[in-house]
Amino acid sequence: MNYKRVFLIVIDSLGIGYDDKAYEYSDVCANTLGHILETFEKREKPLRIPNLEKMGLIALLNNKIVNQNAITLRLNEMSNGKDTMTGHWEMMGYLTTKPFITFTQNGFPKELIEALEKETNKKIIGNKAASGTTILDELAEEEILSSKEEIKKMIVYTSADSVLQICGNEETFDLKELYNCCEIARKLTMKDEWKVGRVIARPYIGKRKGEFKRTDNRRDYAVSPPIDTALNILQNNKFDTISIGKISDIFATKGISEAYHSKSSVHGMEQTIDIEKNKNFNGICFVNLVDFDALWGHRRNVIGYGEELEKFDEKLGEFVKEMKDTDLLMITADHGNDPTFRGTDHTRERVPLVIYAKDLHNNKRLEDQNSFAVIASTILKNFNLNSNDQMIKTNSIL
Repeated sequence: MNYKRVFLIVIDSLGIGYDDKAYEYSDVCANTLGHILETFEKREKPLRIPNLEKMGLIALLNNKIVNQNAITLRLNEMSNGKDTMTGHWEMMGYLTTKPFITFTQNGFPKELIEALEKETNKKIIGNKAASGTTILDELAEEEILSSKEEIKKMIVYTSADSVLQICGNEETFDLKELYNCCEIARKLTMKDEWKVGRVIARPYIGKRKGEFKRTDNRRDYAVSPPIDTALNILQNNKFDTISIGKISDIFATKGISEAYHSKSSVHGMEQTIDIEKNKNFNGICFVNLVDFDALWGHRRNVIGYGEELEKFDEKLGEFVKEMKDTDLLMITADHGNDPTFRGTDHTRERVPLVIYAKDLHNNKRLEDQNSFAVIASTILKNFNLNSNDQMIKTNSIL
């Protein structure tokens, strides 16, 4: 059967065990889902994700055969890297051979900082790899006070990802001005030696240390995929390509026909349920749920991550009840971010792929596949379309 609507939901960072390349990234023994389950097993209140369990996710982790109502398998990443863009781009058929550049050791080069200061007329503070909450506690008061000076200060920092992030207090650093500074940074970082995957605007509120909180007015400025992906092929053939969360940013709007910004992962699922119930479309709804990664994985908060999974599972149950006979659901991840692992970086892991539809009766565990691009192949085959010559060649799962 060909499905009219495909819902592809990315639980951002839900790895399912380190892969064969993990030693290259010092990530051997990482296991995002596995270590979360282990942590909750030691608590009075174990992790409750009954819908994901029925679909076979936990059995997939434990390599067990159970009666399940979905097809499950694990995907190995073919690309070099372990970041958001690399993972999502590979899902849509693009192979990243050269990882995006990072500046975790010494911050951004002096030449880039000087150019950014000149173009924005701001004095940059920070310029190091840091947690978003930590950098605010350290420097936000200084940035706010500078709003009364002739030359304002601007917090610039990076992380283990290939990103340049700029903070601005919404009360003293106008949002339009913040976005304009990010657009300037994006143009500067298109040079090969400074080319980061994303420039991110990080607005926040609060007046003093301990009160600062990032808002949902975040905006990402990403580089475009170097080739047409499955999204472009779908759009070029008049299929709908709807994005929820940061998907549109990850693909720099390329191949996206309609985009919805999410305030949280719960909100993202509520938007997905609303589209399932009320929107008559023919194509794909591509969803990213970022809180798992941003709020819990990077901050190494195991309990928060597990509780976010429980919230997702509840919304998943609501979504499945609304599914039509002509709907196909695919649940996956883009990389790992083991909250029990050292550091605050992503972890190189296999990711799960759960495939569910009301008419799928051949429900079983399939063999591991060697690329996330089986997702693109499966979606394109569903709509009777072919990949282009530049895309990764894989077989469809269905």
